[in-house]
Amino acid sequence: MIAFATLINALDSTNKASLKKEAIIDFLRFAPDKDKLWFLALMTGKRPKRPISTKDLKTWVLELTAIPEWLFIECYAAVGDLSETISLLLPPPIKKTDKSLSEWMEDITILGRASITEKKTFVLESWNELTSIERFIFNKLLGGSFRLGISAKGLINTIALYFQIDPSTVAHSIMGEWNPYDYEFEKLVRGEYSNTNLSKPYPFCLAYSIEKKLEELGPITEWQCEYKWDGIRGQLIKRGDEVFIWSRGEELVTAQFPEITSVLKHWGDHVVLDGEILAAKNNQILNFTELQKRINRKVISKALREEVPIVVYLYDLLELNGKDLRAETLQDRRQQLEQLYKRNPSTTIQLSPVISCNNWEELRVIQSASRKVNSEGVMLKKKDSIYYAGRKKGGWWKWKVNPMTIDAVLIYAQKGSGRRSAHYTDYTFAVKDGDNLVSIAKAYSGLTDKEILEVSRFIKQNSLEKFGPVRTVKPELVFEIAFEGIGYSKRHKSGVALRFPRILRWRRDKTAADIDTVENIKKLIQ
Repeated sequence: MIAFATLINALDSTNKASLKKEAIIDFLRFAPDKDKLWFLALMTGKRPKRPISTKDLKTWVLELTAIPEWLFIECYAAVGDLSETISLLLPPPIKKTDKSLSEWMEDITILGRASITEKKTFVLESWNELTSIERFIFNKLLGGSFRLGISAKGLINTIALYFQIDPSTVAHSIMGEWNPYDYEFEKLVRGEYSNTNLSKPYPFCLAYSIEKKLEELGPITEWQCEYKWDGIRGQLIKRGDEVFIWSRGEELVTAQFPEITSVLKHWGDHVVLDGEILAAKNNQILNFTELQKRINRKVISKALREEVPIVVYLYDLLELNGKDLRAETLQDRRQQLEQLYKRNPSTTIQLSPVISCNNWEELRVIQSASRKVNSEGVMLKKKDSIYYAGRKKGGWWKWKVNPMTIDAVLIYAQKGSGRRSAHYTDYTFAVKDGDNLVSIAKAYSGLTDKEILEVSRFIKQNSLEKFGPVRTVKPELVFEIAFEGIGYSKRHKSGVALRFPRILRWRRDKTAADIDTVENIKKLIQ
């Protein structure tokens, strides 16, 4: 645990990629194999379910320290992170432990089946033998919200560098289902288990936002143009008699879309397909908020399937009857995909339409009207491009339509976490509903460091109430909020939900009287 805590501290204390790589390589060089596997598991989201509630952790630290709850709340508000707050409040340990990361993780995994008394005893004894930084890591592991200070791509490149192998091999090898108990670290990252796992997906090929003028891309005939759909990007896998559906976030979502599984099981070919899962009815793509009704459901009822029918628009064919096609050109893969679809026609699984244009000007017109078909814009894919892992400039570009915007007023604020814990950076915004204000969105990005300091000063001077770390703010600061989509929602007081909201700019020229109304905002919903 000491080595792991040292690694996490090193990753979190620098922005330099070279120092992060150096810290990971040091850990890989000396850590036991089981600890490496757990490190990789934590990084890729394969952690045990939360065995203890944060409410229990808070109760136990209050009992142990005998501090009043109001003081704990103030400390939490000042620090901005519950795990760090607890680690700082606890008295110094009186024992030491040399348990490894894997031993801690095995204890935490078993803890989920323990009684509340056994859980409390374990936590108190553990706090009593860990240093402050180790307690912080331990609390994070218990809370189930563990994050590392490096991107997935950065980790993959570092592991590839250490073992002198291709990053795409590592990316493919660590995707899909695996656990730290049944694998050896080096064999896993080198891909020695990949062929034995029927459910194993491929790393997704991703696109950069377009940076060039369209004319600089060359003739439009060299590009395949498609709509950029706003659904769940997924890989559909049929190997043997089994079907698996993976989201781009590496979540297995097969059970949420039984109609897709039903169709694929009748296909004669064994395939790995890349496509977009969308909600659609009467040949019309529905808003993303409709698709959300299907997400994270354990049981998909017949009524829900009828309310929110599903369609998959296929983008690409990555594997056909055991053959990896990713190194072939997009043009060749598309031809094989079309032939595959002819052999397996379906209304549930369809081909994503290719946009036919004679020149870039025609595409500009189509792109500007993308929202009419509930699309975010268009994709440009070089016909001779391979299906590479991750992002690589030049092969695929995404060209999104300009975001929609509204003017809203700041009503709630909370301090950020980590390096932003000293300032108010998490904001809730409201719009008018008659004479009242109703919350419409939360946003965490879009302001400069200088603006964050200025807004934080305003919040401190104009707080009306506080509920734990949250401050109610005098409704005076108006901001322009950008977002990618909008739909009706029963979960929000305003009755609408915004897709990917963020702060576009601070409207110093406007007052709360100038903000948008719910009535006008609902007119944006198609």
